[in-house]
This record gives sequence, C-alpha cells and structure tokens, in this order.
Amino acid sequence: MKPNSGTLVINIMNGGKAEAYEGVYQCTARNERGAAISNNIVIRPSRSPLWTKEKLEPNQVREGDSLVLHCRPPVGLPPPIIFWMDNAFQRLPQSERVSQGLNGDLYFSNVQPEDTREDYICYARFNHTQTIQQKQPISVKVFSMDSLNDTIAANLSDTDIYGAKPVTERQPVLLTPTGSTSTKVELRGNVLLLECIAAGLPTPVIRWIKEGGELPANRTFFENFKKTLKIIDVSEADSGNYKCIARNILGSAHHVISVTVKAAPYWITAPRNLVLSPGEDGTLICRANGNPKPSISWLANGVPIAIAPEDPSRKVDGDTIIFSRVQERSSAVYQCNASNEYGYLLANAFVNVLAEPPRILTPANKLYQVIADSPALLDCAYFGSPKPEIEWFKGVKGSILRGNEYVFHDNGTLEIPVAQKDSTGTYTCVARNELGKIQNEVQLEVKDPTMIIKQPEYKVIQRYGQVSFECIIKHDSTLAPTVIWLKDNDELPDDERFLVGKDNLTIMNVTDKDDGTYTCIVNTTLDSVSASAVLTVVARPNPPFDLELTGQLERSVELSWIPGDENNSPITNFVIEYEDGLHESGVWHYQTEVPGTQTTVQLKLSPYVNYSFRVIAVNEIGRSQPSEPSEQYLTKSANPDENPSNVQGIGSEPDNLVITWESLKGFQSNGPGLQYKVSWRQKDVDDEWTSVIVANVSKYIVSGTPTFVPYEIKVQALNDLGYAPEPSEVIGHSGEDLPMVAPGNVQVHVINSTLAKVHWDPVPLKTVRGHLQGYKVYYWKVQSLSRRSRRHIEKKILTFRGNKTFGMLPGLEPYSSYKLNVRVVNGKGEGPASPDKVFRTPEGVPSSPSFLKITNPTLDSLTLEWGSPTHPNGVLTSYVLKFQPINNTHELGPLVEIRIPANESSLILKNLNYSTRYKFYFNAQTSVGSGSQITEEAVTIMDEVQPLYPRIRNVTTAAAETYANISWEYEGPDHANFYVEYGVAGTMASRQVDIATQGWFIGLMCAVALLILILLIVCFIRRNKGGKYPVKEKEDAHADPEIQPMKEDDGTFGEYSDAEDHKPLKKGSRTPSDRTVKKEDSDDSLVDYGEGVNGQFNEDGSFIGQYSGKKEKEPAEGNESSEAPSPVNAMNSFV
Repeated sequence: MKPNSGTLVINIMNGGKAEAYEGVYQCTARNERGAAISNNIVIRPSRSPLWTKEKLEPNQVREGDSLVLHCRPPVGLPPPIIFWMDNAFQRLPQSERVSQGLNGDLYFSNVQPEDTREDYICYARFNHTQTIQQKQPISVKVFSMDSLNDTIAANLSDTDIYGAKPVTERQPVLLTPTGSTSTKVELRGNVLLLECIAAGLPTPVIRWIKEGGELPANRTFFENFKKTLKIIDVSEADSGNYKCIARNILGSAHHVISVTVKAAPYWITAPRNLVLSPGEDGTLICRANGNPKPSISWLANGVPIAIAPEDPSRKVDGDTIIFSRVQERSSAVYQCNASNEYGYLLANAFVNVLAEPPRILTPANKLYQVIADSPALLDCAYFGSPKPEIEWFKGVKGSILRGNEYVFHDNGTLEIPVAQKDSTGTYTCVARNELGKIQNEVQLEVKDPTMIIKQPEYKVIQRYGQVSFECIIKHDSTLAPTVIWLKDNDELPDDERFLVGKDNLTIMNVTDKDDGTYTCIVNTTLDSVSASAVLTVVARPNPPFDLELTGQLERSVELSWIPGDENNSPITNFVIEYEDGLHESGVWHYQTEVPGTQTTVQLKLSPYVNYSFRVIAVNEIGRSQPSEPSEQYLTKSANPDENPSNVQGIGSEPDNLVITWESLKGFQSNGPGLQYKVSWRQKDVDDEWTSVIVANVSKYIVSGTPTFVPYEIKVQALNDLGYAPEPSEVIGHSGEDLPMVAPGNVQVHVINSTLAKVHWDPVPLKTVRGHLQGYKVYYWKVQSLSRRSRRHIEKKILTFRGNKTFGMLPGLEPYSSYKLNVRVVNGKGEGPASPDKVFRTPEGVPSSPSFLKITNPTLDSLTLEWGSPTHPNGVLTSYVLKFQPINNTHELGPLVEIRIPANESSLILKNLNYSTRYKFYFNAQTSVGSGSQITEEAVTIMDEVQPLYPRIRNVTTAAAETYANISWEYEGPDHANFYVEYGVAGTMASRQVDIATQGWFIGLMCAVALLILILLIVCFIRRNKGGKYPVKEKEDAHADPEIQPMKEDDGTFGEYSDAEDHKPLKKGSRTPSDRTVKKEDSDDSLVDYGEGVNGQFNEDGSFIGQYSGKKEKEPAEGNESSEAPSPVNAMNSFV
C-alpha cells in the first residue's frame, strides 16, 4: 500500500502470477471518529485462450441458398472482439446480404457465385492482453445453375430457356433468433441490443416496431444494415415486446422479442453526512430502488449495526436511522447497503456530533461584479454546530438588511434581485450560534451595462463595392469587451475580403454570396449584447434603349426611351446628355435630367448645333452605362443670344490696357463666322467709344494709355447673321507703376521687451499709381545690448493689408537695438523706403543657466558649477540658489536661499548633513526679475574614505606618420583626468636636470619679475591719469559683431579667432579628458566699454565717455594657466 495513501498497488511485473491475486477486495479507512468502507472491488486476471483444434469441412452451397459461417471464439476475459478477414488481412465486405452477427458468426441471406473463396477467417482480438487469435480458414464454394441450363439448352425451345429460373427465389426465413418469440433481459442504464438476421432471395429488408408503443426517440439507433436495434440508457419504461419484420417481394417473416428491464439497486436518497450538536436530533435516510426491490442493511463503523456497540440515541427503522438527543460519543460512520440479485450499493455517511463556533468559508473581501438591473448573489458559505443564524448588513456599521428588495437563502447567500448603481459597496455577513459569532465582508460593484449605441444598419450595396457595418459600443470603463461578428449565425467566411475593425466590419469587393444577416456580438465578463443587420447586394441599372426623337422644331425636340432593368434598386432619375457633332464631336455634355418614372422629355435646343442624345439611368447604387446615341438633329443658324462673360480690363504695363473675356462655346455662336466687337473709352472724360472687331479670340491690348486710368469697356459677339444684344459695360484700369513716395512720420512705441507698435502717415493716393494693397514694415536687429551677437543681420517683413497706418511688431528680443522702415505696396510692387528708425527694447528676464553641475561630494559639502544663461536678455545682477534636503520618504525639508554675484561661476556649499540628498533650484536675475530655473539633485557622502592614489602601468604606443595611439592600464578612483606628456626624441634626458638650482635660471626669473613690476606701475599710472577715447576709434575697435567676417569652416568671427586653432597639438595646450569643451565667455556687456555701467550713448547709438581699458574678465574655465610657461616644464602636454 502506498505510504500516506489508501491505494493498494499489486505489481506482477517483477514476478508472480495474476491468478494469485484474484478475489474480492474492500478498503477500510478508520480513525478515532469511526470507520468507512469501500465498495467491493473484484480482481480477475485477463485470459486469451487459443482456439480448440477442429477439422473444418468445405462448405458447398447452391446459389441463392442461405449460409452461416460459425466463429465460436474461445471464452476470454474480457470477451474478445470478433471480425472476419481474408488471407491478405483485408476485412471481408459486408452488406444487407452478408453481415456479422452479435455472436460473431457470418450470415449470408443468400449466396452468390462471387462468395466462393477459401479464406474466410474469423479473428478474435483480446484487447486487455493485446493478442489476436485466428480460426482455421473456412472454404465456401457456390454452385451455379447456369452450367445445368447450358447442358439442357439444346433440347429446349428459346421460350422455355427464357422462362426458366436458374436460382429459386425464396421468401424470408429468420436465421437468428430462431422461432417466433424469444426473451431478453437487460439492466437499467445499459445498452439494449436486439438482432434479427433473415435468409431469403431477394435479400430481405428488416424493420423494427415496439408493440403497443413507439421506439424511444433520441435513444434509438439502427446498426448492421438495420439488422440490429440499439437503445441506449434503457429504463423500466423500455420493457415490452419488440418485433422485427423481414420482408421481400415474396413475403415476410417476423420475430417477437420480449424485453424485461431489470435494475441493479440505484439511489433514490443516499445517506448524507450529518453534523449535529450535542442534544440535537437527526435522521439518516437510505432509500434505493431496483428490480427486484433491493433490501436495506445498516452498518456502523463497518460492523453490522445489530452487533455494533449500542447507542441509546440511535434507533433503526428500516431505511432510516433516527437520532435523539445525541452526545459527542454518538459520532460514527454509518454504511447503508442496498442489494438485490443484480448488484448492490454502499454509501458511507459520517454522523459528526460537533460543538463548533461559526466559521465563514467565503473568502474575506471577495469581490462580486454584476451589471446594473440584474440580480446580485453574495455568498456567505458558513459552518458551525449548532447551525448558525445568518444576518446581512450593508457597510461596516449599517443596519440589518430586511425587506422585499432582498432575498435570504438558506445557504447564507444574499440575493439582490435588481442591483442598482447605489447597491455598490461593502456588505457584511454575520454568522452566530450559542458558541460564538463571526463576520465577513464582501464587496459588490455594479457595472454599467454594455450597450450598442450605434447598431449595424440595413445595407444595400452594389456588386464589387465595399460595405461597412458599424457596431459602436458603450461599456463600463472597467470591463474589457470583445466583439465577434457572425454571418447568418455562423462564423465569418475565411476570406481576406472581410476586415474586422475596432468598431466595424468591412467587406471588400462584395459578391452575391455575401447576402445575409450580419450580427455583432459584444461580450464582457459580465454580460453580452448583440445587434444584426441585413446586407442586400444590388447593381446599377442597365442602360435605357430604343431612343426616339419626335416633334422636331427649331429650338426644341421630344426625346423618348425605354428603361433598362433596375437590378433590385429603383431608378431615381434619368440623365440626358448631348453631343455637338458640328463643333465638339465625341464630347458629351449634360443637358438635363428627369425623374425615374418619366420616359419622355421636351428638350430646348440652340441654333447651329448637330445634336445627338443619350440617356443614363441612375439609382441609389450609381449610374448605368450610357444608352446608344439617338439619331442626329441639326438646328438652323441664328444671331448670337449672348455676349462673352467675365470681361476685364487690367494693364500689364504702365502704358497699356489689356481687355480679356471668356469666349463663347461652339454651340453658343448660333451660326458660322463668330467674331467680337471690342469697345473702350476713358472714364469721366468726354471721349467717343473706340471700337475694333477681332476674330474668335479672348484678348485685346490697347497701347499708349496713361498710367492707372479708369476705362469703360464692353465686348459684343457677332456672326454671319448679325450681332448679339447690346453688352453691359465694365470698368477697368490701365497699367500700374511703382509708388512714388515713402510713408512719412514713422514712429515706434515700445510696449514691452518683445513687442513694439509702429505708426506712419498714409501716402497720397495719387502717388500710389495703382491699387493700394497695403504697407510693408522691414525691421531687423542691429545689436544685442547685453552681449556680442554673432549672427548675420536678418531682416524681417510684416505686411499690413489695406490703408492701415499702424502695426504691431511681435517676437522682438529683449535688451536689443533695432531698425525699421516702412514702404507702400501696390499691384506693381513696393515704393521707396522711409528713413530707418532706430528703437531699443528694454531688459527682460534671462533664460535658465546653461548648465548646473554638482561635484566633489564630501561629508558636509558639495561643489556647484554653472554656466551663464544662453540668453541673458539684460545685465545679470545675480544668481539665486535655493536648496532643501529630501528624506527617505521623498518629503522636502526647509528651503534655503542664497544670492550669488553675477560674476561667479562656482560655489562650495558647506555645513551640509552627511549622507543626505539635496534638491537645488538655480536661476539668474536681471533688474527686471528672475529667469526660469534649472534643478539638480546631489547626495553628500556617508563616510570619509582614504584616497586611492592612481596608478598607471603597461604604457604602450603605436606611432603613425601624423599621430600616435597611446594606451595604458589604470588603477585608482573613477572619473580621473589623464594627462599625457610627450616631447621630441633626444630631449628626455634634459628632464633629469634640476634647472631650478642653476644660476642662469635664477637670474632669468629675477629679470622677469622686475619687468612685470615695472609694467604694473606703468599701467597703474595710466589708469589714474585717464585719457580721451574718440568715438570713431571706439567704434572701429569694437565694430558690430554681427557684421564681423566669419570663417567658413567653423563659423567663428575673424576678429577673435586664433590663426593656429587647428594646428597640431601646440606646446602647453591642455584639453579635459572627458572630451567636453567649456562654453567660451563670449557675452559682452557695456562694462567692457566704459566705467561700470555708466557709459553714455548718443542718439545714433555711438558710445560717449572715458575709455579706461577693457575690464579684466573672470578666469576662463578649464585648465589653462595665466602664468608664463616655465622652462622647467619644457615638455609638451595634452589631455
């Protein structure tokens, strides 16, 4: 037996015989509460015996006779499966004439010559032992009457030979079962198999009936060519007489099988486990049925109850045990045995006398989700003895739930028949008995129902078109819907033409087979909705035919036609088109259209047109192909009915007038010889009309006109038959010229640091010399007042339409000098510019500092480095640094603010807390205010650590013609800067000499120091004495950086560039090892050009004041040194 299990394993793979373990087994499970027993388990070894030796005689049969080939397989366990095959292991074919019976025999209703063979072999397959046994082959030889008829044919007439029957036909006779009646007993729930096999010629047909009743529907099946009646899951109601009838053309035979359905015991009420508390009453009921009626016996803990230990609280009454005022010692396992001759039932029932406080089995805070307006069932599975009472509350401190809006089930479940959105919440289930109380909370969420707010609609689509069904849904935001499309309640065809989108179904290239009902089904985990629509595939109408012209007149004709097939979509209208074979042969024009119910129309015609007509039918799907053209009809010529349209007069040059018009179409000419009479005269001048007749063109140019003068113009059509009606006059102008004067009194009002308003006086209209289109303001930045700009001058243009005299200039840069001028614009171009007007924008707030870097963390300090703002927008007054600590929960501490002078670029913060994260806020200020800030975070270190001194080893070099690759191995702290020194071969030895101790070196240093002292004294004297600085020299020395020449290669300004910037490594040069390049201090300020910020400017922008030399700038960032190179360090170096 397996450890910790009740499973018994019998293994005969390692020896032993199965017969040794044959018998009846029963399992008993026992503990201190009682003993339970299992049903009897019968173990029998499988058997597959060999066929007994027998001598089989050949079967010689006359054609038409019946034949039975007996199989008689050996008795095996379980019974074998029988089948017939030949020597080639091919199954023998079976039919209504030849079939295998339930007992394995092979039945021939009548034999035929083709049945002759010597290898009828019966096989028995024993599945359990996986073996197949074979019977000796059986030989069958069928004798035909044809040979006998051939022998006597010479002595008989042709008529006698024709009427003779070589095979005698016979009426049906049952081969199995024999006799007229038989009986059959089957057990309830099993499969009932009834068999009738008949002999006869022709082959009989079998039919089954039940006397006095009908064969049970849905459980009746016919097998073996209707020779076997199969009824599954039989019951007592299936008992009765079943008749099989075998019939052919000569008669019939029948057999009645009396079926009795017996029943092994089956449960009506099986005993159930019983939980009682001390002092309670209870019953165990064991009711079973069967045929014959089963007997009931009771056992207690596996022992017949008659000899089991007595229990005064127990009383046996047939199929019931009654318990009264039980005690804890009354706990036991009772077995009920229901037996009859066909079997038995055994059930265990545990009577547990238990005193237990309530327990709730439903998980705490279980979430229930339902759809609004649907029932909600909240479980409260409980256990306790005595049986607890259940109460429900809503919320933790809510009142007890009562009333018709709730249903309380015996198993503790609370039902809300119609849940609403306000039903959402926490529900508390309380279970209590005399031993205690317990409660449990569950959550209810009521979701919005899923709805199809845009349902698919009935669609009619043309063949080969495209159709789309919409299915737009609305659902609870917490539910994930899935959309499925069906066609005629089945899956969509596996066709790439069907495209399922998020909220639609599209069918491409629709065909007739796509007709049908399309259903959109939307499923969520809680509900499902659907909507359907029908698709009808239609086509455009067929073209009309049999066009006929009647009632021909000079200006009208009547057209009639016969409509084509509508193709399932009513014709809504007919479109009539015409062709002018005289002027535009092959080009069809729209004439008119009529309703779809009309098949004749009266058409208006124009003179001098050779008409042909065609008709197009239109339905909702589209237009048909055009009909065949009608016969042609040529109308007579006439004077033109209309004049050219869109007549205009616009000069292309200052001294001409170009008159244009839209020519008449061919059929509008009404006759041959179409020409135009063009007339003009100057407006408001007492002049006569000047006229000229031109050919069929659309333009005429009048030369020698004054500049921009109004003219009256008219164009009249004429042909060989006469003139069109008098045309209307239009006003045109001769050509424009450029404006003569510029706008005056240009004024600029600066509104703020980025916006200015410009005013000007309008120019006299006479000087515009054309159509006034507006004014253009050209403006450009001359100079940034806070730094030296390095951009080319870029002029901007704003155009103000019409006769406006002011405009706004947006997007200006703060603290800058601008110029502008104004020009008037007409259709020819721009006039002269007004004098340049200079204006300046005030200071603004700066942009954020270009960078903020925090380095060198120690226990109580951090080093901050920053770059000045990219756009100062004024004179920087200071920097503002704010910082505050951040604790482990990301809460911010008190904020500290520090103001830093504008000329500083780094700061060491001291007295910080160790191992603390700080957040920094940094911005620059001008006199206007603070600019945008940048933020950074950094952490002070936890412990001081001994410095790890760097170590370099394994230096290798690889030299090329113009460069060398140097590599090494490094040990030491991270983020170190590396410096590589190099020199010319042969000079390395000089490094070993300590020149600092040499006399010549000491003397040289003294001379250099003395020279520097003298220079400082001279500079001090000149500074105190001062001197005039001519404005012209100042402007020449400090020309506008925006117009300085720039190098083409790197964009630097020629005035400030180093001619050797791109030469190979210069001696003494150094570059940071992290390859970053520090931002150059290129921002100039007014301090650079005078004392402090008190320098003055003239109105033209030139500088006035005392020149005292350019103020010394802050030391440049990086590793450059301001000292002269020492002879000691003669080696070149680079980073």
